[in-house]
Amino acid sequence: MGIKINTHYQEVKESYLFAEIAKRIRIWQESHPEKADKLIRMGIGDVTRPLPKEVVKALKEASDEMGVAESFHGYGPEQGYDFLRERIQEYYKSFSVDLEKEEIFISDGAKSDIGNILDLFDRGITALVTDPVYPVYVDTNIMQGNQLLYARAGEENGFLPMPDPSVKADLIYLCSPNNPTGAVYDRTGLTAWVNYAKEKNAVILFDAAYECFVEGDLPHSIYEIPGAKNCAIEFCSFSKKAGFTGTRCGYTVVPDSLVFGGQSLRKMWLRRQTTKFNGVSYIVQKAAAAVFTEHGAKEIDENINYYKENAKMIMKTLDELGIYYTGGKNSPYVWMKCPNGLRSWDFFDKLLEEIYVVGTPGAGFGEAGEGYFRLTAFSTQEKTKEAMERLKILLAK
Repeated sequence: MGIKINTHYQEVKESYLFAEIAKRIRIWQESHPEKADKLIRMGIGDVTRPLPKEVVKALKEASDEMGVAESFHGYGPEQGYDFLRERIQEYYKSFSVDLEKEEIFISDGAKSDIGNILDLFDRGITALVTDPVYPVYVDTNIMQGNQLLYARAGEENGFLPMPDPSVKADLIYLCSPNNPTGAVYDRTGLTAWVNYAKEKNAVILFDAAYECFVEGDLPHSIYEIPGAKNCAIEFCSFSKKAGFTGTRCGYTVVPDSLVFGGQSLRKMWLRRQTTKFNGVSYIVQKAAAAVFTEHGAKEIDENINYYKENAKMIMKTLDELGIYYTGGKNSPYVWMKCPNGLRSWDFFDKLLEEIYVVGTPGAGFGEAGEGYFRLTAFSTQEKTKEAMERLKILLAK
């Protein structure tokens, strides 16, 4: 007999959503070379603002340190340097959450840890995800051979599904502010999910990658909810907050009080990371620490406000056109209903072919996403304004 492979990989879609989008764009560009420079990308959630100057300064200084024997750093702690973990501790205190330093693990981004966290759990368990859903939640569970259940989101619940007491799951994936819909749970909604997880003896995997866009009294962290430290792991990222999409840094919080099957999930995650991960580079962690300095925070607020202005432009356009949407406020994503009953991929093709604008088809995020479309606020203000002018002309026909 030959070597046995993980046959569950045959169950995932052959092409990742954003790879399919890139393929369609490439084909269009090859067919329309004279129009390629008019393309405006509002699909993949990549940022356009450069790294803050304070972050770049820290990168340069840390690089210089690495070139001198006295300040050279080799292998660092797999769970992250204390200077960064302590800054994150202080940041959480700003929304009244107290964490132990040992509960914070520095990573190369939320996406990696969201997939890798499944190492802590047995194969064949049940995972509950919302629909529409960030594809990584689904694909990583399929690769593990886990069973998937879906909590359907739609206009009827503002794309914020609530727990169904009749459904039993081992893992619960929540993302707030949500990718792709931009919808944000309030404290009442998250409290319902925390109570549900505790009742079902389940673990919530909470993706807080977009918490920096939250305003007012909406929760930044699930740990703002009483009891969440007994049932939730939180993932966050510097990608959208500070433009680290190409620099790569994030963090995962695994509370000490998370004990299942007599095992500490924090200790298990520490053991996993020290075995399979060599940590984030010293240079990048010094840059991430600069995010929390006075000057760094000021520059980051300016960047986030820049993207919020883009979101306002998108929302204003959709309001003028009378098109339903969620997100935009408290989120960099605007989740719009496709006009005239168009299907998601048909609307994608229409925008690409007729006004040279790229978004993300809602159908790529699950069955409940059919008939919807995601636009991001991460483009430049000039391109966002131009894209909205083109959209108004197109839909006024």
